[in-house]
This record gives sequence, C-alpha cells and structure tokens, in this order.
Amino acid sequence: MIKYIQNKQIRNITAVNLDFIREQYLSKLTSKNRLVGLIGQRGVGKTTLLLQYLKQNFKPLEYLYFSADDVYIINSSIYDITDEFVKLGGKIIVIDEIHKYQNWANEIKTIYDSFPELIIRFSGSSMLNILNEKFDLSRRCVISYVKPLSFREFLKLSENIDIAQLSFEEILANHNELSSTLALENPTLYKSFLKYLQIGFYPFFIEDEIEYKNKLFNACEKIINEDIPSLNKIEYTHLSIFKKFIAKLIYAKIPFKVNIAELCREFGVSHPTLATYLEILQNSKLIKPIKKQSNNISKKPEKLLFGNTNLLYTFADEFGVEVDIGTVRETFFASCFDTIYYSDIGDFSVDGYIFEIGGKNKKFTQIKDTNNSFLVIDTDYTMEKNKIPLWLFGLLY
Repeated sequence: MIKYIQNKQIRNITAVNLDFIREQYLSKLTSKNRLVGLIGQRGVGKTTLLLQYLKQNFKPLEYLYFSADDVYIINSSIYDITDEFVKLGGKIIVIDEIHKYQNWANEIKTIYDSFPELIIRFSGSSMLNILNEKFDLSRRCVISYVKPLSFREFLKLSENIDIAQLSFEEILANHNELSSTLALENPTLYKSFLKYLQIGFYPFFIEDEIEYKNKLFNACEKIINEDIPSLNKIEYTHLSIFKKFIAKLIYAKIPFKVNIAELCREFGVSHPTLATYLEILQNSKLIKPIKKQSNNISKKPEKLLFGNTNLLYTFADEFGVEVDIGTVRETFFASCFDTIYYSDIGDFSVDGYIFEIGGKNKKFTQIKDTNNSFLVIDTDYTMEKNKIPLWLFGLLY
C-alpha cells in the first residue's frame, strides 16, 4: 500500500506549481502544531496548498500524501497505513478529503496519540463534517478555514498584478487616494474586477475559463446531493427543499427577503426544520443569510444572498435567469466580510458603519443624515468624499 501511495504522490507533487502560494494558509500548515486541518468549500484550493506545503518543506520519503476517497484507501485502515509508514521512518502524513473516511475523527485522534513524533495534516471539503466531528479533536487540532480567492488574489494569480492587502480602516480613511492611484497604475483593473465577479473566486479558472461555471455547478450539486445528506442525516427526499431555496434566490433576482411562515407552508416543514436547513446552507457557504444585529442567536435573517457572485452567476446561467446587477453588488460586498449585518437605514452594517450599495451615480439620499455612513459604488475610482469603489473591498485579504 505504501508503495502505491508513494508512486501516486510523486505525480501529484511533480504537477503542483509554486508560482502562486496563499501564504496566510501555508503559514498555518508550517506552524509547530502537530495536527492542522484545512477546511472549506470544494474547489477553493485546499489540495494545492497541501501539496505546495510538502514540496517546499519535505523530502519525498519523509511524507505520505493520499486522498481518503481513493478507492484503495476507503476500505483500508488509515491507522495501519500510518503505522507502516512510521516504521519506515516517515515524518508527516497528509490526508486529503478526510471526511470521506468513516469515523475519521477517532482514527486521527488515535494516530495523534500513538505516534507522538508524527506531523499530521488534513483537508476536508465540507466544513460541516469537520465541525460536527471536531469536538473529539478540540484539544489537539488547529482548524483553518480556506476562503475563496479575493479579488487581490485573483489579480495576482491571473495577471501577476501584485497589490498590497488593505485593512478595513485603511479603505475607509483613504479610499479616494487608494482607488485613484491603483486604477491609474492598473488601467485594466476594473475590467478585471467584472471578470472576477463571474469566474474569479475559485482557482480552477486557470485550467479552463469556458467550463468554469459548469465545474462550479457540478461542485455545488455534489454539496447538495452528497455532502448535505451524508453529514446531516437528512433524507434524500428532502434535498428538493435545498434546491427550492436556490431556485427562490435566483428567481427573486433582487436579494431575497425572508418570510419564515410563508416558506414553511411552501416547503411543508416546521419552523425549527426550516431554521436547521438554512443553517446547513449557510455552513456550506452556498448561501449567506444577512441578519439584523442582535443578541438573539436564533434571530431570522432579513434577506438571503448567495455566498459569492460566482455562485450567483452560475446558478443564474443554469436556470436561464438574467442576473440583477444590484444583487451582484450586494452579494460581492457581503462576501468580503465574515461578520456583516442588515441595516434599516442603508443596505449593510459593518463594525458600526452603515453602507449603501449602488451604481456610480448613486446619491446619498438614503443615508444623508447618518453618521459613519458610506456609499459603495460600482466604478473604477472616485474622488467624492464618503464614496468608495466596490472593488476596493476585494483587497481586504
């Protein structure tokens, strides 16, 4: 088995490129923690990160890399494979798609405790599965969530344009100077942003831009048809409800306003069941619920957006629906923040600031009497006070 894995890993390691590396995640892998896991959506680049980490830091015979969904691995014992590898002098074991392996958490815990010198790294495409099992590893494991590519990372990967990461505070304080300088230095920047909104969040655009949306749609189908039922013990007959959620967001065109009672009647489920399904979609990162800021944990979302604009465009293409540009703008802005709230005054609230999203001719009418408020406009740059180009928030990471 070890020989089979090593022969296969040679091909994977040889093929991986080191020209573009997402250092914020690689630094997690290179930390002194013995057990580190990368989690995130399908297609965000977790496998590439693991292979880059090995290629940069270890000699071929020191590591063992394999995917838990390999047909030769599924019916084998990961513990037995590890035991054999350690006896051969192995230093690090890296397991991709670990959630595909039954009872993975207990097996990893046993490996961790049995081989105190061994370094363990793993990835999981479904965040839900990792989080549901993580309690068994909470004292041992460091988890890092891998996000889709930011606009800044997209520019570096696709066009080798290197722009420094900006903080939220820098954007609010210096948006006029920053946007004008960057737009003039990079004349195609805004055009690149429009492309990014459609096909830039997931690195497989490098392989084939034409088939990008098909690949993304197939990945989403696997999340709904495979990951969600297996992780949450949901009957396959209920999967249609998740697909109906997606359809409602698409056909609404504008950001979907949530009416819990109406949705319960339409889907034929109870309020608690609907809330659970919404949480599952949120954790899968397919959908981003926007709630009002409140101490009430269970407070219903005011509106639902897709997790990012690539998902919006992909599902719109699949359903044959024209995308509303206002929804695209709101979806992108919301995707830039882990914590963001609905605002009755503007569109969103972030860290106590109010943001209204719109086109380049948008006026301050809605937020004119509101302190700490900004217009976020879809343009290349602006010199108007408290107007921030939308794309600038794509430089936050």
